[in-house]
Amino acid sequence: MSLDLTSLQTLLDSDCLLTDGDSLQHYGKDWTNFYTVAPIAIAFPKTTEQVQAVVRWCAQNQVAIVPSGGRTGLSGGAVASNGELVVALDKMNNILDFNAAAKRLHCQAGVITEQIQQFADDNSLYYPVDFASTGSSQIGGNIATNAGGIKVIKYGMTRDWVLGLTVVTGSGEILELNQGLVKNATGYDFRHLFIGSEGTLGIITETTIGLCRKPQNLTVLLLAIPDLNSLMPILEAFQQQIDLTAYEFFSDVALSKVMDIHKMAAPLKTEAPFYCLLELDASSETELDKAFAVFETCMEQGLLLDGAISQSEQQAQDLWKYREYISESISHYKPYKNDIAVTPEKISKFLEEVDVIVKSEYPEFEVVWFGHIGDGNLHLNILKPEALSVDDFKSQCDKVSPKIFQRLQEMKGTISAEHGVGLLKKPYLNYSRTDAEIQLMKAVKKVFDPNNIMNPGKLI
Repeated sequence: MSLDLTSLQTLLDSDCLLTDGDSLQHYGKDWTNFYTVAPIAIAFPKTTEQVQAVVRWCAQNQVAIVPSGGRTGLSGGAVASNGELVVALDKMNNILDFNAAAKRLHCQAGVITEQIQQFADDNSLYYPVDFASTGSSQIGGNIATNAGGIKVIKYGMTRDWVLGLTVVTGSGEILELNQGLVKNATGYDFRHLFIGSEGTLGIITETTIGLCRKPQNLTVLLLAIPDLNSLMPILEAFQQQIDLTAYEFFSDVALSKVMDIHKMAAPLKTEAPFYCLLELDASSETELDKAFAVFETCMEQGLLLDGAISQSEQQAQDLWKYREYISESISHYKPYKNDIAVTPEKISKFLEEVDVIVKSEYPEFEVVWFGHIGDGNLHLNILKPEALSVDDFKSQCDKVSPKIFQRLQEMKGTISAEHGVGLLKKPYLNYSRTDAEIQLMKAVKKVFDPNNIMNPGKLI
């Protein structure tokens, strides 16, 4: 596309519009590996007003926009492959206001998630939405995909912590949504339309985030379990006595990849086909006593083969590494990722049924299971063999996905629990949403983005 960008450059600060090849490749993609990258340029606004000016310029010149945060997405939602302008929020990275009494923080959308967590910690508070990419993901991207992570079982999704948003719609309007209010009974809450919208309605530029009390003594148990049927009885046993902050699951294949890549010793003496990791806020000896009692009961019932419990904050962090390092440890395989979920009570049955499909359809592929089992979210990763091209690998996996998604549909699950739909899952949206819902989603997009310039081709 031949277009004079001079007028666009005047809307931004100097050096805030890049067109060199390296920048186009770097900022024009996310963590997916399946798509060609071909943006026209990368814009770096610093204020909401600059974002507004850029959106209006794009509308006037019929240029599509791909909003870009930390580019850690796994569904192709931040891929620019058709001459779009990438609007990167990297320079909108300031914390603007903080109210300790109200446990409330206001910041720009480009602030890194870990920065918010550290700011909260420095002020004796806590931001509980946590996942492997917190060191590089941006809060605006988290909101645009309604990010979940490892603490959902207790603290919920990103949506539960967003008190307000500033957005620029696809028509170039600036909207102040909810303005940090806890109570606001004045009709439709458009804030929640933008949460999870994947940049298809507009660009999130600022947000007000709620914080909470810090946990006093986060303690981790890593357990070896004999089979998938043990997962939910263990969860139920602990949840009856203790409010867990996390309940994670991974396979022996996942553990072996982490140990191999990071040169880590086995966490337990006993090897097992599956493992689960529990975290609780053991703020008193009573809580620890309850945890030990449940552990012993589960062991007596044959639900556990072995286990370890952290005795310090450092040990807790070390045990978490066996779970948190999985995505990084398999990334060089260019895995085909399924981010799926059912309600927790259906998880054991679903796991068993999908495991049968996987073993039948992928007999020559390595399969890595892990996930946030406490909220029903599973990550099924198929690893690409070295000799197979990316295109052929994706083609084979695409043929199997409908079989898995069909079971999800029958069990009223979702094809994307936290990664979003983007490009990768768009062909399968009908397995989770009805035709009527999809038509309404398209109608909502037309209201906020009448020119269809906001991340077109994604989600719907």
